[in-house]
Amino acid sequence: MSRPPILDPKAVPVIGTDAQLPAVPAERLVAAALRERFAVQAEWQPELAGDGSLFAGREPAAASVLVPLVAHAQGASVLLTRRTEHLRDHAGQISFPGGRAEEIDANAVHTALREAEEEVGLSPDFIDVIGALPVYTTVTGFHVTPVVALVRPGFTLAIDSFEVAEAFEVPLAFLMDPAHHQRHLFEFGGQRRQFLSMPWQGVDAAGQPREYFIWGATAAMLRNLYSFLVR
Repeated sequence: MSRPPILDPKAVPVIGTDAQLPAVPAERLVAAALRERFAVQAEWQPELAGDGSLFAGREPAAASVLVPLVAHAQGASVLLTRRTEHLRDHAGQISFPGGRAEEIDANAVHTALREAEEEVGLSPDFIDVIGALPVYTTVTGFHVTPVVALVRPGFTLAIDSFEVAEAFEVPLAFLMDPAHHQRHLFEFGGQRRQFLSMPWQGVDAAGQPREYFIWGATAAMLRNLYSFLVR
């Protein structure tokens, strides 16, 4: 099945937020509580399993992303990347570090750690994997395993400028508050599609104010993390 791509997600009308839902309490967003939550193997279904129908001509492929929760003393943050504009898939979008599984990868965790080190230079020495979220299927045909990890502060990044324009952090508390989850309705050619966004007003590497428009698969996986943590 084919469907039109969303070329300008910011221009798609917002039909509401989820401000009626509770935010994840601050005490659940510290390293010890996050580790404890992922240690519990309770039955749970993700709220969002995928983007829906695939673009025509795309073959499914396994992939992993690292969901890096940087354990700052003042509160955890999520390390995200902004992809460069020339890439074939997800150009310019906000993403977790990650990518396609390779033959050298033993499992999804290895894929996520390898890609994070290749893309942004995040050393595994600073990473403590605490679990994973259910596989998420993207419109571009990737079956993505979100590998969740605590990251010890003090790391130094070395960004691959071919794939990544910049890396930045967003407070986990901001992302785990549904009041910041915008719902968009895209309509084209008789088709209707909803998606989430979580716009973050941050500061770029040059110290200038910048809006980071988190949407699509990244926002959906963050929403699944919210659903998991708020239970």
